[in-house]
Amino acid sequence: MTGQPTFPTLLERFFTQRLMQQRQASAHTIASYRDTFRLLLQFAQKRLRRVPSTLALEDIDAPLVVDFLDELEKVRDVTARTRNLRLTAIHSFFRYVAFEAPAHAAQIQRVLAIPAKRFARALVPFLSRQEVDALLAAPDQRTWSGRRDHVLILLAVQTGLRLSELTGLQQQDLHLGTGAHVRVIGKGRKERCTPLSKNTRAVLAAWVKEPLKLPDQPLFPNASG
Repeated sequence: MTGQPTFPTLLERFFTQRLMQQRQASAHTIASYRDTFRLLLQFAQKRLRRVPSTLALEDIDAPLVVDFLDELEKVRDVTARTRNLRLTAIHSFFRYVAFEAPAHAAQIQRVLAIPAKRFARALVPFLSRQEVDALLAAPDQRTWSGRRDHVLILLAVQTGLRLSELTGLQQQDLHLGTGAHVRVIGKGRKERCTPLSKNTRAVLAAWVKEPLKLPDQPLFPNASG
C-alpha cells in the first residue's frame, strides 16, 4: 500500500527508534528481542519460502506466530517461560506497528490477542545459615581476588542483588555514611536503594580501600580492571 512503511523498515525502526531511542532498553533486552526476530524470520523463510527482505507485514499473521511458538516448544524444546518471552517481544513490536501501520489494525489485534502460556512457578529455594557461612569461607582472603569474591558474596547474601546488578556496581553506587546503602539500576531500569547492615558496611569500607578505585570504576573489577 502506497505510503505504508515496509515490514523490514518497521522492524528496523522498532529496534533503532522504539527500543534504543525512546525506551532506552537495556542491551540484554535488545539482544533478547533480536534473537526472537532472528528465529521468527528463519521460521517464516522456511514456511513461506521467501527471504526475510521480501516479507511483508501481512505475512507475519497470527497463525504464523502461533505455529512459530509451537515449533519453539516442540522442536527446540524451550520452556513455557522462554516461549512467553518470545511472545512478549512479538507483542511489543506489534503494539509499535499499530501506530505506524494502522491499515493493518485487524491483523495486529489478532496477533496481540495470542495469550501467554500458563506454567507452574517453582518456589525459589534459599540457603541455610550453614550454607551461607560455607560460601563466605570459600574464597581465600589472603589474595586480592579472594577478598573481592568474599565481599561480593556477602553483599549478594545481604541484599539479594542479581549477578548482573552486582557486577555492574560502581564505586559511586556505594554510600557508606549515615544510612549506608547501595544504589542499583535493576531490571526494567528501575532504581532502588538497598540498606546495608553494620557488618556488610564495615567489610565494604575495607574493600574500597584496596586498590584505589575511581567513582566510575567497577566496585568488583577483574584482575585487569
